[in-house]
Amino acid sequence: MNKNIIQRLTILSAIVTSIGIAGCAGMTHRQQNTAAGAAVGGIAGSVLTGGSALGTIGGAATGGYIGNSGQADYGGRRNRR
Repeated sequence: MNKNIIQRLTILSAIVTSIGIAGCAGMTHRQQNTAAGAAVGGIAGSVLTGGSALGTIGGAATGGYIGNSGQADYGGRRNRR
């Protein structure tokens, strides 16, 4: 691959990552978990189904649900016995 293209892609990915991180600044922890779960689930769904739109949407929905409900077991009492 052309060295110039690799440099441009690296800069673009750094910019997109910075915007994504800044966009999560005002979110609660549960909202951040939901967004992260949806992103990871969407990528996993896409990879596992060979890029199918239905697989991507299904993975994102499942990942978002898991990310959102992941905190439910603690109920704010993580360190209590």
